[in-house]
Amino acid sequence: MSQPDPVLEADAVGKMYGPARALRAASMTIVSGEIVAVTGPSGSGKSTLLHCLAGIVRPDEGEVRYRGRPVSSLSERARSRLRRTEFGIVFQFGQLVAELTARENVALPLLLAGVGRAEATQRAQDWLDRLGAGGQAAATPGQLAGGQLQRVALARALVTNPAVLFADEPTGALDSLAGEQVLRAMVEVAAERAMTVVLVTHDATVAAYAHREIVLRDGAVEHNEVLT
Repeated sequence: MSQPDPVLEADAVGKMYGPARALRAASMTIVSGEIVAVTGPSGSGKSTLLHCLAGIVRPDEGEVRYRGRPVSSLSERARSRLRRTEFGIVFQFGQLVAELTARENVALPLLLAGVGRAEATQRAQDWLDRLGAGGQAAATPGQLAGGQLQRVALARALVTNPAVLFADEPTGALDSLAGEQVLRAMVEVAAERAMTVVLVTHDATVAAYAHREIVLRDGAVEHNEVLT
């Protein structure tokens, strides 16, 4: 049986923030349809690695490739387009636009990509319904509880049908029940669509949902283990 194609590759990636080194020669390959948990203690470089893989920041050393294409050397505009079309990103606190309703937040990436308003609104509603947040479509973020906020944020990340979903501590601000519900929804959609997921977490229970765990310590890959 042939092996899945590499989707994301990090080759000796290093990143500095002033005098502090956040990543040290971090290397890994992530294949299509794989759910990878990036774990490690606080300050180990987990979020920095995700930001480099997603093209949010450029590494100072090494290279990140997406389907064999260098991401690190792309312009900011090109990396932004990649994040809009190929990547979906969920952050710990959702980072929704406070002035927009849940439906408008989810539709926003589609509108920015040039999709018509009627179609974008319908697709946004479909994803909210799918993730159990359809009843909150007209609510603003300030009117939503944490679990509902993350469902809306997940819908926004998935509405463009990304090839890769990046999730940075997506359950870190949730109670255990809400966190489990969000994770199950994420894993279900990933399996259904053969989506690759990069999941940053400090929680072993969350990491257990992954196929593989990459452990960082002091900015370097300490351990790389297949879980399932």
